[in-house]
Amino acid sequence: MVNLMLMITAELENLTNLQPQGGCDDPNFTYYFKMRCGNCGEVTQKETCVSLNETVSLHQGKNTTNLVQKCKFCGRDGTVTMITGRGRPLTQEMSQSGKHTPLMLFDCRGYEPVEFLFGSGWKVESLKGTKFDDVDLSEGEFAEYDEKGECPVTISNLRAVFNVVK
Repeated sequence: MVNLMLMITAELENLTNLQPQGGCDDPNFTYYFKMRCGNCGEVTQKETCVSLNETVSLHQGKNTTNLVQKCKFCGRDGTVTMITGRGRPLTQEMSQSGKHTPLMLFDCRGYEPVEFLFGSGWKVESLKGTKFDDVDLSEGEFAEYDEKGECPVTISNLRAVFNVVK
């Protein structure tokens, strides 16, 4: 069992509080990533998606997990369970310092995520208070103009890492 924290950072211009649309524990937000089999090391060709509102029963329904996946190469099963309450929005201060912010904790057994893919369903707000909802980061950037604050706002240089957490 390995607990991996998804940590994100980006360059935020005139923006703060980047997070999933419904907050860091949004049950409807879908996380997309490539997975590596813990047995044979094979990395999935397609991205795997996981969300809090999708659960699978384990061991006669006593426990649940968010994902059960079989390796196409060696046939071993692996699971990924999401653990809430540990994520925070990416703030302007964290962005400027170049530090990563924790987003979601994953309990991984037999598989581990290796590459997070930013998609749609994000929210962010300008330093002047304008809210931008359902932001799509799948192209790796976001650019808009804040009419109220009279300034350009951008998200660029998106980066994500998975850190082992004890």
